[in-house]
Amino acid sequence: MAHASGAHFAFTSRWGGVSAAPYAELNLGGAVGDDPAAVRANRERAARSLGLDPADVVWMNQVHGRDVAVVDGPWRTGEVPRVDGVVTARRGLALAVLTADCTPVLLADPVAGVAGAAHAGRPGLVAGVVPAVAGEMLALGAEPSRIVAWLGPSVCGRCYEVPEAMRAEVAEAVPESWATTRQGTPAVDVAAGVAAQLAQLGITLDGTSGVCTLESADHFSYRRERTTGRLASYVWLDPES
Repeated sequence: MAHASGAHFAFTSRWGGVSAAPYAELNLGGAVGDDPAAVRANRERAARSLGLDPADVVWMNQVHGRDVAVVDGPWRTGEVPRVDGVVTARRGLALAVLTADCTPVLLADPVAGVAGAAHAGRPGLVAGVVPAVAGEMLALGAEPSRIVAWLGPSVCGRCYEVPEAMRAEVAEAVPESWATTRQGTPAVDVAAGVAAQLAQLGITLDGTSGVCTLESADHFSYRRERTTGRLASYVWLDPES
């Protein structure tokens, strides 16, 4: 979707790609056991469908931490850094987050020309990857009141069942993440926790995809399938004309 300000946010489903089961079809994750040629084809297909050059998409080697890379282009050589956040001040450069239940967080300040993306699972929420990404954006001139924020498809708080001790641990760090499943068992709501962290920074959440990955057969879910593909969420800003 395009924002009136020139910021763009996009979320994939699992359909429209070339991967075979159990990664069918549009798997965009390169570290889940799928055929690398299929992943490359899928990434190119997804980028082209969004009007992006596949060579102008920045991917991360996500490890459930809080490290953030500031980039001005795709990785040139060697391995992709082990980070869970990426920020750029280059308009037209797309930042991508891979998920299959975790919460993808997309941020953009169109006035400053700064965009950021975070992979926020339960560990990343507790570690503070979202405030870390926002901090790097502010250092590049972004202002909280101008940042447009979207959350992509993720497992909802009614479906993300965890042990009671884990819920307590996460809620101690981010109280708003405390949740209960439909069955009345302990749960964590990562998206609610992310929204609270953004609010504390003065950033208003503009919207979410409205999709629970565990409930949707059109999306990959690690909790549902274990061996499965990865969705991608993208953020970029219009190049200066």
